[in-house]
Amino acid sequence: MQDYRSQTEISDTFPLAMAYVPWQRFKGIFDNLEEAYRTGTIFPELDLPFTGKRCVK
Repeated sequence: MQDYRSQTEISDTFPLAMAYVPWQRFKGIFDNLEEAYRTGTIFPELDLPFTGKRCVK
């Protein structure tokens, strides 16, 4: 059995996470605040429901 305690921690070798955040342009907000409340955002371009695959409206 290999002793893994003598090896360096994986967090010392690899970064914890890397994020890709594309630039967003402000296009406006929902006119109907009830709709914004239901979707969870006031920005229509961020209304991307989870479909289990890709975000498609």
